[in-house]
Amino acid sequence: MFRWLIVIFLVLMLANAFTPWVKKLGFGKFPGDFRFSIFGREVFLPVTTTVILSMVAAGLARLL
Repeated sequence: MFRWLIVIFLVLMLANAFTPWVKKLGFGKFPGDFRFSIFGREVFLPVTTTVILSMVAAGLARLL
């Protein structure tokens, strides 16, 4: 169980590191990506970007 926590933590760290690079490619600006402010904080829900990246990952997994 502890190994899975480490793996999830590392995946989240990698995702956070690649976020600026992914934004330069145009992800995060799709019509289904929601951005709104609550109590002075900006909240970003990348629904469409998540679906597209999941489809790409599934396609790559199927090829390999």
